[in-house]
Amino acid sequence: MHSTPRPARPASLTRRTGRQLRRALGARHEALARPVDRARARAWLLALLGGLLATALSVGGALLLFRSTAPQAETDRVRLHRVDAVVGTVPDHEATVGGRFSGGYGNRIDVEAAWAYPQGTAHTGTVQAPRSTVPGAVVPVWVDPDGNAAAPPVNRTSLAVSAACTGAGALLVLLALLALALRIRLHALDRRAEAAWATAWARLEPLWSGRAGHRGEE
Repeated sequence: MHSTPRPARPASLTRRTGRQLRRALGARHEALARPVDRARARAWLLALLGGLLATALSVGGALLLFRSTAPQAETDRVRLHRVDAVVGTVPDHEATVGGRFSGGYGNRIDVEAAWAYPQGTAHTGTVQAPRSTVPGAVVPVWVDPDGNAAAPPVNRTSLAVSAACTGAGALLVLLALLALALRIRLHALDRRAEAAWATAWARLEPLWSGRAGHRGEE
């Protein structure tokens, strides 16, 4: 009793990838492979290599960005000082035009505060404080060596996250451009294949259908 033949298993992803690579490089001999098939394989190969290059460039760019900004952040952290400031005046957001939402939806507001830095040197200015701050409250303020209010130094974690987001954004843009270029190339190859098929069919269809013989008899 003959057993029913089992259907052939599809080739694995590794074998299919190797087959396409050999076809793109011209190392795979296929009697039925058309030049357009090899061109399509080369297009996929170039897109793959472009994706790897884009990944390397994005990661390298993110690392360079982090390394270029980290020293300045460390310098600011050493140069700047954190002192306590006493809040003097808090804007009355309830009394302004537009009601309680006139100050925006942020959780911090600008207040007038006073602090002493260097020791014995008084300073006043506008600083950021929580919206719930009341006059007389103490809020932390970053100041430069002269005692002037300054933006807080950026920590290494924030720099790393910012560099990673920049690299990821650049990678997405590059991959989108590669995908667009691949789509355009494959579309052009498909149109070339259709044109070649139409030309071949116009030449072979009369022979296949027998109309060429009828024409000869006429």
